Amino acid sequence: MKRYYIDLGSLTIKVYCYENKLILLEEYSIMFKNEFDAKKGISNNNLDDLCNYFEKIKNKYDLKYYNTNIYVTGIFRNLIPERKNDLIKLFKEKFNLNFNIISHDLENYYIAKAMQNDYNDKKVLIINSGGKTTELVTFTGNKITNTHNINLGISDLLNKFDKVNEKYSGNTLEEMEQFIENELKNLVLDCDYDCAIFTGGEERFELLTGFNLIKNTLFNDNIHKYMLSLDDYIVGTKKVLYDMSLDELYALMPSNPKWMDGARCGAIIPLVLFKKANVKWIIPSDLNLINGVINDLASK
Repeated sequence: MKRYYIDLGSLTIKVYCYENKLILLEEYSIMFKNEFDAKKGISNNNLDDLCNYFEKIKNKYDLKYYNTNIYVTGIFRNLIPERKNDLIKLFKEKFNLNFNIISHDLENYYIAKAMQNDYNDKKVLIINSGGKTTELVTFTGNKITNTHNINLGISDLLNKFDKVNEKYSGNTLEEMEQFIENELKNLVLDCDYDCAIFTGGEERFELLTGFNLIKNTLFNDNIHKYMLSLDDYIVGTKKVLYDMSLDELYALMPSNPKWMDGARCGAIIPLVLFKKANVKWIIPSDLNLINGVINDLASK
């Protein structure tokens, strides 16, 4: 039987189907941070957009309570209990689906499950940066040796730097880095990593925007084919900020152009973490929470 898994975050909704293998069917981006209020909930416009999208995919894929699992993260955790219950009730009554807001620790667990691998005895830092949170997992060999949950995400930068999504970024890389460094000043990371893996659609993004990717020679898992140096990551990030217009970025993802609204800010939180951890090699990855859900189910 086909099962559907939906990753609903602060910026993007990803719809997956699993039948022998996991397939990303489609995605749709909504800036839930816009007019968000923990006591009042998401804005009426965003709520309408969310409901219209679920009406579409429910009919398109015949989503049912018994064949669909929704994993809600990020900004939705900030809602007061009454507003969370409103959404749970709405999804049950309107769509007969479970609006499942998971904890930050459980999200971290699933990210770790997604990335669990034999990394050729390397020490690897996994970075999963979302709209409102960032998860860090350290693998040494194939064992998890450390985790961090950070309450800082792409939406925080979008709120702080209102010129980043002008035609070319009106905010500088340096000022955004300085802001993140101040926010993470108490975070202590090891400085002996062999590489970092940056998850959540990063491989696709770097291929689309022309980062200088080379063959991954650090390990071979038949998933992560590419790597790039920290210097080349910085060059690629500056290109996205200053040399590619927002319309050019939109054109690279015609099926969901608004995903690119978080792309410029989304590159910078990991950059600060790479530097903080003295990482020299970066592996872009498209794996995310739902891959971890599937791996967790398969292990039981």
